[in-house]
Amino acid sequence: MKKIKEIRDELDQAQGAELLSLLDAYEEDERVGVAGLILRYRKKLQKFEEEQQRLEQMRAYEKQYAYAGRICGIDEAGRGPLAGPVAAAAVILPSDCQILYLNDSKKLSEKKREELYQEITEKAVAWGVGLVSPARIDEINILQATYEAMRLALKKLDPGPDLLLNDAVTIPGISLPQVPIIKGDAKSVSIAAASILAKVTRDRLMREYDRIMPEYGFASHKGYGSAAHLEAIRKYGPSPIHRRSFLTHILEGDADEQAQAGDRI
Repeated sequence: MKKIKEIRDELDQAQGAELLSLLDAYEEDERVGVAGLILRYRKKLQKFEEEQQRLEQMRAYEKQYAYAGRICGIDEAGRGPLAGPVAAAAVILPSDCQILYLNDSKKLSEKKREELYQEITEKAVAWGVGLVSPARIDEINILQATYEAMRLALKKLDPGPDLLLNDAVTIPGISLPQVPIIKGDAKSVSIAAASILAKVTRDRLMREYDRIMPEYGFASHKGYGSAAHLEAIRKYGPSPIHRRSFLTHILEGDADEQAQAGDRI
């Protein structure tokens, strides 16, 4: 008779149909420890099946447009922050690709995003990330900068795509067929993959900026307008990576407060 540890190790290494077969085989083992293992791994198997069903639903657009050929998901990260670049990613996944827990990057922990980034880049047919600087954002506005980042990401794909699934937007200057999908990062595996690559790339960069300019706390808020970030801007002034066009009201508000204080003196 196998030791309980041996059974646990065996169950740990099994997946899908193999795991189900093992659970059925050990069902007759009357030991309390084995019964506990069977209960735990049946729950694990149920979660695995639920995750497969969720991912199958997220493949609906990829199946609908499969006739087009290579399908590319596109998404961005960093449209709202006060500092740092805007990032966009383009990803072509194999038609039979399965990456568990693919989802809108905002619904995932930082650790899970990093794990999925590795898996996505290993399994993708092609992928690319485009970055547009804060200075360029100030020059052409954030929407146009986002489109520019998406076009940069697309240029890095080899082989190129035949159809684009975009998160909510239609990219100007692109001749390929485009399908804008509202909240697409939660509805398409291709867009979800792109959202993760864009988010992880940008977050890594903001952590690098934090090492150079630790007074702003970029590693924690990633450039978004937290209270601590706003206080740092007021204390130290804008950094070289701040989007000046995003700070107008903040800086004007401080100037108004200083003027009112001067009037009271």
